Amino acid sequence: MTAMPPLGRDLARAWLAAAVDEARQGLREGGIPIGAALFAADGELLGSGHNRRVQDGDPSTHGETDAFRRAGRQRSYRGTTMVTTLSPCWYCSGLVRQFGISRVVIGEATTFHGGHDWLAENGVEIMVLEDPECIGLMTDFIEAQPDLWNEDIGEED
Repeated sequence: MTAMPPLGRDLARAWLAAAVDEARQGLREGGIPIGAALFAADGELLGSGHNRRVQDGDPSTHGETDAFRRAGRQRSYRGTTMVTTLSPCWYCSGLVRQFGISRVVIGEATTFHGGHDWLAENGVEIMVLEDPECIGLMTDFIEAQPDLWNEDIGEED
């Protein structure tokens, strides 16, 4: 397999803006502020989405799965980059591995440390930005709605 060209932090932050826009949209809709975007190897935005578990009543609609679905069918996901505002949970980490997404850019892993170490151990390139805006979105949300957050991550009261 050919190595992907390196992704600079400036470009990663520019791509993160699409995911942050989605997270803010989810929050405006009364949902959980997690957004994601899937980019092709050439930088084309294939699809973006946000966590819509609350809005749709569908526990499988996480930010990454929504972006993935909106990207539509691709012949291959090799060389693509999933950009997400929050470290992906095990469910979304499994999606990355199942479909061979090559790289994941994470806005923050301070409020939730998902499966990104496992992804890295299995050959997925990981970049964690620890973006202050992403941290603020989640910190504020968790403080305001701890029950909804615990439901989202599968924690009991």
